[in-house]
Parts: sequence; C-alpha cells; structure tokens
Amino acid sequence: MFSKDNWDEILQALTANVFRTILTAFGVFWGIFILVILLAAGKGLENGVKKGFDGIATNTMFMWSQTTSKAYKGLPKTRRYDFRNSDVAALKAALPDLLYVSPRNQLGDFNGTNNVVRGTKTSSFTIYGDYPELIKQQPMDIEKGRFMNQQDIQEKRKVAVIGKGVISELYGKEEEVIGTYIKINGINFMVVGVYKSKQQGGNAEQEQKNIFIPFTTFQQAFNYGDKVGWMAITAKDETSITDLKPKILEIIKSLHSIHPSDDRAVGNFDLYEQFNKVQSLFNILNVIAYFVGSLVLISGVIGISNIMLIVVKERTKEIGIRRALGATPAAIRGQILTESIFLTIVSGMLGIAFATGVIALLNMALESMPPGSDTMFANPSVDLRVVFVALIILVGSGLLAGFIPAQTAISVKPVDALRSE
Repeated sequence: MFSKDNWDEILQALTANVFRTILTAFGVFWGIFILVILLAAGKGLENGVKKGFDGIATNTMFMWSQTTSKAYKGLPKTRRYDFRNSDVAALKAALPDLLYVSPRNQLGDFNGTNNVVRGTKTSSFTIYGDYPELIKQQPMDIEKGRFMNQQDIQEKRKVAVIGKGVISELYGKEEEVIGTYIKINGINFMVVGVYKSKQQGGNAEQEQKNIFIPFTTFQQAFNYGDKVGWMAITAKDETSITDLKPKILEIIKSLHSIHPSDDRAVGNFDLYEQFNKVQSLFNILNVIAYFVGSLVLISGVIGISNIMLIVVKERTKEIGIRRALGATPAAIRGQILTESIFLTIVSGMLGIAFATGVIALLNMALESMPPGSDTMFANPSVDLRVVFVALIILVGSGLLAGFIPAQTAISVKPVDALRSE
C-alpha cells in the first residue's frame, strides 16, 4: 500500500489510456453526484415544508362542535350544541397528559362588515378571544409590547394585541401604537402589543390582520356567556395527541349526550397526524433517492469492473512475467484491487466535491432571495454521516469492481500468460 513503486505502476496503468480511464471513472462520479444531489434536494424540500410548521405546536389537534347525526337519549339527530367552559376544565382534569387546552372564540373576519374603529378610520378584522398559551401553539413574534397574560384573563382586562396589517389600515406611518385605543363593536380596547405572524403562503397577509383579546373579556364584552367556539389542544411531548384523541372525543360526547358512534358531531383536525404523514412522505423520498442513486452508482461500478477486465487481458503477458519472477497470487490480486479502489474513490470523491459545490451555489441563491419570499425549498443539505456512508460504499464498490478482474488475473498460469500476444 505504501510502496512508491506500486503507486507508480498504478498511475502508469491508469494513464496508459487517459480517455478510457476518464470515461470509466465518470460512471462512478455521476452515480455519487446524483445520489448526493437527490438527497440534498429531498432535504431542501423537507426543510421548506417544515418551515411552514415553524413555531406551531405540531402535537396539537383542533376541535369544534357540529350537528349530531344520530338520535340519543331522547334527543333528536341534527341537533346543534356548543362547547362550554366546563368542557375545558373536564378535559384538563381527566387527561393529565394534555399540556394545553385552549378555548377560542371568534368574531367577524377580514371580509365582513367593518367592526373596528380608530378615530376616523374603520375596517373589518378577525377578532379572537384567547388564552396566553396560544402564543406557544401558533407561530407569531411579538414585535412591540407584550402578549396577553394570566392577569388579563383573571381581571377581564380590555386589552388587545394587533397585527401589522391592522396598523397599516388604522394608523399612520410613524404613529405610536402601544397605549392607544381601538373600538371593537363599540367597546374600547387598549393596544398592549403588536405581533407578526410567521405563517407563509396564500393566507400570510390575512394572518397579519387579526386582533387578539383575552378570552374571558371576549365572552363578557360580546355576550357569549360561557360559550366556547372551538379548542386548540396540545399534548405533552412524551404523548401523542393522536393517541389521546379517542379519549378526548369520548369525554366530549359524554358531556353533551352524543351517541358514542356519532362521528360527525365533533369536528376535529389532528395536526400531529398530518405532520407525520408529511414526514413519512419525505422518508419515502429519501428511500427513492438512495435507490435511484445506488442504481446509477452500481452501473458505474460495473463499468469499472468491465474496464479492469479489459486491462487485465491487455496485461496478461506482464502478469505472466511477474508470476515467473516470483510474484505471489496475493500480490497480483492486491495490485488489481488497489487500482480498482483508487479509481473508484478518486472519481467518487470528485462527485461528492462537485455535488457540494452545486449545493453551496443553490444555498447562496436561496439566501439572496428577499425576506418573506414564498418558497417551498430551503437549505438543501446532506448529513455528514451520508458522506461517510458514501465513502464506505465507494471502498466496497471498488473492491467489488476489482474482485472479478483480480481473480481472472491470478487464474492465468505463468506459462500460458508468457505465450499470449
């Protein structure tokens, strides 16, 4: 391995026909290049999609009331019901594995009639009644002031946290926002915070036009009593909300006299389940990338093996002379295997280096895009462990490519080899 004469002989053999060597090496180069690029592209797509979940508590489900589809306990089907504050307390008491049970209410929307006034300006926005933990379940940054706190809930304070889209419609450019008042459905609320939504995509602009007020204040100010519109329920990290969902639905059905098999009465959306489906999709894409890249790599290895067979055939007389001078079969085998491994590793490492350069250029292009650009592709990269695995594959491929030619070389008898032309 460390003999200068051996390496001189290897380089002489590989450079005897440079064009043939380059074409042979290109198969492995292209195979490893395609493998790395496919894995990086899959990771970039995965990062882009997961960026849409940034800041969201993914171990969460949303639940709302619908009409019943079955009669039960003397109550008719198609019956409408509402969640109550007591439902929230019952879920917290029955299921200690729940981290947050956040009741929510909503008033109006950005497409509705004007419901918010400030001075001479008026517009329509979505008003939400929420608890402080919402900020841990929904992606948003507080740019000025603060979000709601528990004291706001307990004292039913008339405070509001508004989005940047609200500011652009109700305030001037340099106008101070914190401490000012807005009127929601005729009731004054003091602005204590400004948020910026992290959500991207088609609804990103609308998400900046929401107003959040304390849940208890919402119920009192707008005569909702103890009515709850819907709930955002988050489980603790060690527990899946998908596993807890049947028990949650069972409790709600029991509290509202709903038939146990009535699947339409309680609407729900399991974010954790959907997130896992997305993750499974990317796992499949990774398997496909490995499969396609490996097939291309195998084709390159087969090419090297074929060329090495031709090289052995051309060097039959040389091998015969070496055998006649006392070279052992192990030495001949080692020489052929070393040539094969060397060619495979060099071409493979060039493929990895070239793929890394392409990925770096792609990352530079993505970073140069303006902030907030709506893209489903982010930070394509390859785990360092993949590079080590690729190196192991390259060494194994080199051994595989050189094994048959090496066995062919040592199977030739010295006398027969010396007779060949």
